[in-house]
Amino acid sequence: MTRDGSAARPHRPTATMTTAPPALLYARPGIVVTADRFTVGRTTWEIVDLTHLHTTRGPHDRLAVRAVALTAAMIAALGLLLGFAGGLQRLTAGAYLTFGVLVPLPVLLAAAGDRWRPPPYELWGWHLGVEVLLFSSDDERQFDEVRRAVRRAREGARRGPGHGEWAGARPDGWGPGEPWRPAR
Repeated sequence: MTRDGSAARPHRPTATMTTAPPALLYARPGIVVTADRFTVGRTTWEIVDLTHLHTTRGPHDRLAVRAVALTAAMIAALGLLLGFAGGLQRLTAGAYLTFGVLVPLPVLLAAAGDRWRPPPYELWGWHLGVEVLLFSSDDERQFDEVRRAVRRAREGARRGPGHGEWAGARPDGWGPGEPWRPAR
């Protein structure tokens, strides 16, 4: 109520008077995905400029690859050395058993290396005619959340302004708002 006792309502702007901020699809420190932009660190891409999005796995950890290569080389060298020296017939059963246990060691090291330090998940896409790495993460859950958010933003951008999922979005930026209906 005002001082003179009348019940005046505050002026509320209509949707045509103000523009709502773009819908926020994902936000974590260093990563922001909105309906029109994708930002990782200090790099920002316009969603409408991103095409041909695809995911891959990055390279294996260099330390794990070196450990596997070194172990395989040592076991192969030991086998060749014993073979050329003519010592294979003079080995005991325990030595053959030890050699049999060592042979699968590179495979076990490779599996353990991928488990402890997995290759990163990578999101690639074309930006203005050039293929670029858009996002990379070791955390599969975070990567899937970012990938889905970018894909939803691309789907909204493909439909164009005023159509699709972002038409009538709530002013706080959360949720799709009203569903899209065809004009008749």
